[in-house]
Amino acid sequence: MEKVINQVTCRVVEEEWDVYFDMALTMLEEILLHNKKGEDTVMIVPVGPTQQYPILAQMVNRLRVSLKRVHFFNMDEYMTTPEAVIPREDPLSFYGRMEREFYERVDPQLVMPKSQRHFPQPQREAEYDQRIADLGGVDLCLGGLGINGHVAFNEAAGEDDPITADAFAALNTRILPVSRETKTMNAYGYQRGDLQGMPRWCITVGMNQILHARKIYIALNRPWQAGPFRHALYDEPCGQLPATLLRRNKNVCYCMPKSIAEGVIL
Repeated sequence: MEKVINQVTCRVVEEEWDVYFDMALTMLEEILLHNKKGEDTVMIVPVGPTQQYPILAQMVNRLRVSLKRVHFFNMDEYMTTPEAVIPREDPLSFYGRMEREFYERVDPQLVMPKSQRHFPQPQREAEYDQRIADLGGVDLCLGGLGINGHVAFNEAAGEDDPITADAFAALNTRILPVSRETKTMNAYGYQRGDLQGMPRWCITVGMNQILHARKIYIALNRPWQAGPFRHALYDEPCGQLPATLLRRNKNVCYCMPKSIAEGVIL
């Protein structure tokens, strides 16, 4: 079922797995649409969630869908320092997870060339944004939702930060520290609680690039996301909860299981 609230489409599915299937199907439909027109497909894609990628890879292989005109721009990456991204062999590396979860699973005859698998790099932030612009912008931006309402690693501004909603919405690809809230949640989810072992820095695509996508799709797959989702839907847009800014885009869809929707939109 779907409901539209504050111009946001809220899609409710039965179970968590259905979110991943719906996400993979959404990506496939976008690729098929542009392939039929003989056009490039440009997507901003996340690591978190990643369970949609094996499903998409299986669909691509079974249906023999060419990805030769598809560009994936990864949302973000961890950094060991403000100057260096995390090594690709590190289990937390988003680059490594994309390789394992998607690129290595797609038939080599169908997968996009490495030159079309884009990752943000320090000292090349403006180049990343320009590459998106040169391709005509983003057709579909997919992602998750952080505990403090962040999208990608666009961490929430502090309560005393005077940044305006307009200024936050204009932020481009950049390096910034990972908030303690995000480190805590990711340590719980991916590091067996090793908070001290979590990277302190990250590089992220900007809210500017996300908000200018022609479509935005946010997957909700964790019970605690009901809290930030509620605020994203109903609070005044602000940099202190970045997901509220998504409502500036007129083609936003959240997909979630009933367990998250209950008490928020059901």
